[in-house]
Amino acid sequence: MRKPLGTPVMLLHGAWQGAWVWDSQIAPLQAAGFDAIALDLPGNGADGRAPGAVNFADHVAHARAALLAAAAPVHIVAHSGAGVLATQLAENHPDKVAQLIYVAGMMLPSGVTFPEMVAPFVATDPAAIGIGAFLHMERGGSSVPQDAAIRIFYHDCPPDAARSAAMRLTLQGEAVRAPRVVHTAANAGRVPRSYLRCGADRSVVPAVQDAMCAAWPGARLRRLDCGHAPMLAAPDMLAQTLVGLLTTN
Repeated sequence: MRKPLGTPVMLLHGAWQGAWVWDSQIAPLQAAGFDAIALDLPGNGADGRAPGAVNFADHVAHARAALLAAAAPVHIVAHSGAGVLATQLAENHPDKVAQLIYVAGMMLPSGVTFPEMVAPFVATDPAAIGIGAFLHMERGGSSVPQDAAIRIFYHDCPPDAARSAAMRLTLQGEAVRAPRVVHTAANAGRVPRSYLRCGADRSVVPAVQDAMCAAWPGARLRRLDCGHAPMLAAPDMLAQTLVGLLTTN
């Protein structure tokens, strides 16, 4: 069933990225009747703020303004680290969130940070740390070397697209990279959730994705045969999956 024209969808990017990661998804979502908006989060280079001066509360406030400005409850699609922000928005404003869709996202149990979630897996498989092994620390934040971005984030993307995306990554402030969100069954827990599991992910590895789904059960599960960036690696498959989830909620 097609949603009424203008049904709002908020697309949230992960660490080191920007609204540009969703470029391939805007047109198909709009064609399906959704008012899709990709946000640039503070400190990612789009607003001129120093990444090291931005904290998680700044991200929450920025996304909250867009959420509360919408005329109807918003469908939130969150990639990677933006999953934590999506959960916080649902906890704070459950009546304004129509559903949450995590794309290889950090759908963490209450009170647990992503490094804490990953630590048991790293103990037996060092590759489970993902991009963390390659980060450069500088000016109050971290950056991702281009070769590491291609190997970990974009290994299954078209080569030109992978190189272009790797070059667009920006400095990420440490104060926003691993927040701890406490959420409740009465708020975030009552918002419908879906999880898009990326089976070839080298960043949020599949074992960690499975553990998050088990630790906070109740999400509809969809499986994508791709790496961490389905927007580039499998844009048509991602769009079809998103439209399906958004129209059946």
